[in-house]
Parts: sequence; C-alpha cells; structure tokens
Amino acid sequence: MSEALEQLGAHIELKRPDCVASYEVTFGELTVNVAPGQIEGFVDFLRTDPTCKFSTLIDITAVDHPARAARFDVVYHFLSMYQNQRIRLKLPVREDDMVPSITSIHPSANWFEREVFDMFGILFSGHPDLRRILTDYGFRGHPLRKDFPTTGYVEVRYDEVQKRVVYEPVKLVQEYRQFDFMSPWEGAEYILPGDEKKEV
Repeated sequence: MSEALEQLGAHIELKRPDCVASYEVTFGELTVNVAPGQIEGFVDFLRTDPTCKFSTLIDITAVDHPARAARFDVVYHFLSMYQNQRIRLKLPVREDDMVPSITSIHPSANWFEREVFDMFGILFSGHPDLRRILTDYGFRGHPLRKDFPTTGYVEVRYDEVQKRVVYEPVKLVQEYRQFDFMSPWEGAEYILPGDEKKEV
C-alpha cells in the first residue's frame, strides 16, 4: 500500500509541480503540502486526473500553530472510490490570508469551510455564504484557536426573571482554579494507585 501511495505522490508531483511543495507517506497515508494560492486548480486536477479520481471530499479542518509565521494548516481529506485511495492536502496559511474556496468544485465544502471559519477564523475567498455555523451570531472569538480561553468570554444562561437567554461575562473566583493534585477527585480521602509517585 505504501508503495502505491509513493507512486501516486510521485505522479501528482510530476503532473503538478506548480502546486506541490512536497509530499510524504506516513502511517500508510499520503500527505501533500500545497501552495495556498493553487488549491482550487489542484483540487480540480485531483478530481479529474484518471490516475487520481479523488471525487469525494471527506472533510476540511485546520490546525493552529501559534508560534509559526504561517499560523494555520488548512487540511483537506479526499477519497477516491475508483482507486480505493485517500489523500490529505495541507496548506500553510497566515492569520490574515484568505484561502480560495473550493465550493465551485465540491459543493459539499460549503459547510466545512464555514466550520473552519467559525472555529479558527480562517477566511475563504469566493465562498457563497461565509458566516458562523456552530456558534451564536454574537459570539466573540474562535474556539479552536489555541489562544482562546477554555472558559470562553461569556456565559449563556436562561434568566427566569427576564424569561429569556442572557449573556454575561465569565467570572471565576481564584479558588476555582486551584486543584488537588493528590488524586483525580478533589477532596478524596483515599489514595489511588499511582498517586504515591507524587511523593518521589
């Protein structure tokens, strides 16, 4: 299987050297690093090339690397049911870059791109309806960025007096942030196996 993926990677690199920065086969999967501006044409090539036939878009997601200049990797997963193969595309993207939308090639990318925008704040140029899909309309921030606080910025609750949903800033007392490291259960009076290592 790895040999077939190596051959596929070499074929793709040979046919589209303008798009492919590099490729690798790890853990039985082919990953191709693509130049961000070339993604639309490259995805169309993968769909129509007789050797590839990656006609099914499985997912679009992203990975946040805050320390890098190109902070995000936008990751695409495709399936070729004709060749029984999968491929992963990775695009390094700066925080203020716009990624070309692939909705004209794969209409199913619509909601995937909206989710990546909502969770990471990555913009897709040419998207027909780029707006939040998982969070509320007035939501502030992007929850899957690594600098987003785990508690969020606001608390949403139903107010019985006002008979409506209200948004309030998150307020946590400092005691809430202190943890008992003796056991996984705070206040437990027994020691669990492995807790004795803390003493060493």
